[in-house]
Amino acid sequence: MKLFARKDIEEAAALVYRHMPPTPQYVWPQLCEMAGATVWIKHENHTPVGAFKVRGGITFMDWLRRSRPETTGIVTATRGNHGQSQARAARTAGLEAQIIVPHGNSVEKNAAMRAWGGKVIEFGRDFDEARSEARRLAAEAGSFLVPAFHKEIVLGVATYALELFTAAPDLDAVYVPIGCGSGICGVIAARETLGLKTEVIGVVSTHAPAAKLSFEAGRPIQTETALTFADGMAVRVPVEEAFAIYAKGASRIVAVSDDEVAEAMRLLYRATHNVAEGAGAAPLAALLKEGAAMRGRKIGLILSGANVDADVFQKVLAGETPSVT
Repeated sequence: MKLFARKDIEEAAALVYRHMPPTPQYVWPQLCEMAGATVWIKHENHTPVGAFKVRGGITFMDWLRRSRPETTGIVTATRGNHGQSQARAARTAGLEAQIIVPHGNSVEKNAAMRAWGGKVIEFGRDFDEARSEARRLAAEAGSFLVPAFHKEIVLGVATYALELFTAAPDLDAVYVPIGCGSGICGVIAARETLGLKTEVIGVVSTHAPAAKLSFEAGRPIQTETALTFADGMAVRVPVEEAFAIYAKGASRIVAVSDDEVAEAMRLLYRATHNVAEGAGAAPLAALLKEGAAMRGRKIGLILSGANVDADVFQKVLAGETPSVT
């Protein structure tokens, strides 16, 4: 199930590195003690937008400018990190960007998207309703609709997995949070390209389990709600193209509660002094949840982003679990 040749990912990496350096991956001893395993953290919180999505924005916009040179503007839907990525890439390419977010979206992610030049429009109760509005607005304005999942986005995302697997080629497993799926599919793509045997384990919220339900049923399953403060995983409707990849390429999908995510955010801050947003801490929560089954193994955790609002993080550090209604 090779999505890309190694040359494809290496060329994508060269493009990405014109905009940012590779991110580090470190073994943190306190986390190793907690898990009883060798734990590598891939720090995608150390990018220009504070999340892994920047990579896919770079490669997607390069493809768009080459394949659709007549494009003058884009429209996309997001909870924040994808929107920052696309707004940044659009500004670099001289395009306008309309970013559709649900009502009540992260104040600080919205501010960041505006700072990158995006026009932020609030619509709907959640990401999936915002996604429908993005389709409508793109058709109305004649702008290019940027999906949350696209092969060219996955190609960019796969560059962080190439970095991780190059630094630690003998990992037994990698835990990856799942929202729309570009992260886990990028890791699967890099693993297959490199011919590794590493297990790829998806992580979702117990409050947004669509990917896990779909994986276990063998077909896409929607949920009625996705009410988790870990907004990077707050997706009700699986992306079918992504599901087709992780349904075959993942070993399993683990669901973690908001309480478990909040505790993992605290642990990461205490042990590494890195800020992790909810989705970024979910892989550690999943590893600790699986406990004894992973002891003695070499594990990679994708810290996918750091973009959590200050008031939310303050509550987490105070020992609370932020509520979502």
